[in-house]
Amino acid sequence: MPEKCFHPSIEGAQHGAKSLTAFLDYAKASGASGAQPSNYMLADAGKFKKTAEINDAFASRGMTLDGISAHCPFWVHTTAWTQSPTVRPFLPPEVTGKSAAEIEKWSETYLLRFLDLAAALGLKIIPMFWGVAFGWELATGYPWGFWKGGDYDLLEEGKERFVKKTAKIRAHAKKLGIFLAHEIHPGTAAMCADDFNMLVAACDGDPCLAVNADPSHCWEGENWETRFLKVAPRVYACHVKNYVIRPGLPLRMMEGGWQKRAMQFVDIPSGDLNMTRYVELLIHIGYPRRYCAVTKAKSAPLIVEAESAYRDLDMTSANGIAYVRDNLCFPIAAGSFEEGMGA
Repeated sequence: MPEKCFHPSIEGAQHGAKSLTAFLDYAKASGASGAQPSNYMLADAGKFKKTAEINDAFASRGMTLDGISAHCPFWVHTTAWTQSPTVRPFLPPEVTGKSAAEIEKWSETYLLRFLDLAAALGLKIIPMFWGVAFGWELATGYPWGFWKGGDYDLLEEGKERFVKKTAKIRAHAKKLGIFLAHEIHPGTAAMCADDFNMLVAACDGDPCLAVNADPSHCWEGENWETRFLKVAPRVYACHVKNYVIRPGLPLRMMEGGWQKRAMQFVDIPSGDLNMTRYVELLIHIGYPRRYCAVTKAKSAPLIVEAESAYRDLDMTSANGIAYVRDNLCFPIAAGSFEEGMGA
């Protein structure tokens, strides 16, 4: 029987209330063979755990370390300049009251140390997303006529800002052989495939700029097939996540309650997206082959990030892991089904 090219895994940021060991025990009991803890799970009292302690936690459970979710500190780094309060939940108390420039400097230093930890753990791919490098006006996505005037050009200024602010982090990642896999996402530095390719062009094709595929963020015109075909050679990581669109409600509204919103993340099996077709696209664009070539792993992770406005989080994620394990980690066809016809 052909070997399976995927294994079930889980993202840890939503389970941040758990310690690393508690998270791994939960993931293992739910059927995951790998896990992607958050950066916070790898720290104690503000300092990163020893690599031996982290490796032992995974090895003792027979699980693979499938990256580290680092979305939050990267968000801080490229959003701090806007002075947005949305960075505060991810800051230590002693940094919260500092100026935007000081917060940005702190986050840059933190991320450089974090990349050193990732390299020491043998990781080559970091799932993350860049923050609001172009400003909140462009992050709305609304086609205002005010993005450019006689003495300003917000789009061009944003490109220059992104290149300069990320230069040291990108250089360090390249030195360590690490790919920074941006999750194309509303409200970030790249909200669609064209945005991401624009960042790559602005950075002269920097090879460390990669993509973390997640179909649940394709709900405003660009579907997941169009998006990931456009950035196919740079997809080095993935999440498996689903959503529903409630008809008749505005997709963009000033409502923070998930139960009242038009787009809602849901359990993997019951959402609007066909997860099997999504995984087939990942195979088509070379994700598992690319991941295994870079990491030397025998299979690529399908990282469950199941959330729900109604169902208990642990049960939602466990259900997602079981679904991925039983339905999406299938053996890849060795050839066309037509080849055996008439034999």
